[in-house]
Amino acid sequence: MTGTYSGVPRWLLAVAVVGALFLVVPLGAIVLRVDWARFGELVSSDSSRAALLLSLQTSATSTVLCVLFGVPMAFALARTRFRGQRVLRALVLLPLVLPPVVGGIALLYTFGRQGLLGESLRVVGVDIAFSTAAVVLAQTFVALPFLVLSLEGALRTAGTRFETVAATLGARPTTVLRRVSLPLVGPGIVSGAVLSFARALGEFGATLTFAGSLQGVTRTLPLEIYLQRETDPDAAVALSLVLVAVAVLVVAVAHRIHEGSTQ
Repeated sequence: MTGTYSGVPRWLLAVAVVGALFLVVPLGAIVLRVDWARFGELVSSDSSRAALLLSLQTSATSTVLCVLFGVPMAFALARTRFRGQRVLRALVLLPLVLPPVVGGIALLYTFGRQGLLGESLRVVGVDIAFSTAAVVLAQTFVALPFLVLSLEGALRTAGTRFETVAATLGARPTTVLRRVSLPLVGPGIVSGAVLSFARALGEFGATLTFAGSLQGVTRTLPLEIYLQRETDPDAAVALSLVLVAVAVLVVAVAHRIHEGSTQ
């Protein structure tokens, strides 16, 4: 008997195929539904271009914030031990399971004009709610846990052997972090950042609740698709395909980085 044993029962593969079709067929339905003759026209309107540009800009900014805050958070959770750590981890990862609209409400009652911090910020002339800054904060709120979770897993997988050796040789903690830890999990940081960007790009509920939908200011591409769904379904489908294409590209990059880091 010849051939290579895959190690996976055939019935399991059959179920996997059904699951894959469940995910792929709806995406194929979008492709079939697109009015290709008017595709360029549908995705190049002023509102569509403004929404796409705003989405890319705010997602990039929120990704920077995710890296800035997420990397220290992941290191704190993976490399330290303190009372209440499990509770803190659960709270940090909570946006992963919260409905985005709940996140938007939480942000509104924190940074809104009548919010916990919003009133104080307004005194010094800072008004966040229903602004582009609100879009960035909403996207960061929902995307930050992706980077923390991804990087914490990478840190635990990498272990502490090299860091311990560096510390034994007299390196200061900051030097160990800069010369050993960060290069060691560099691919994990990049992969987590890419996933955070993808999550931010597709954010809808928290953005709508906290930032509203003002063209050129807070109306991101998901919001534009939602609005076009009511007035011009063909444009909504075309823009959906654009968003799917960008998301596929981002996920492919993240997968490529992950594969490279594990080889």
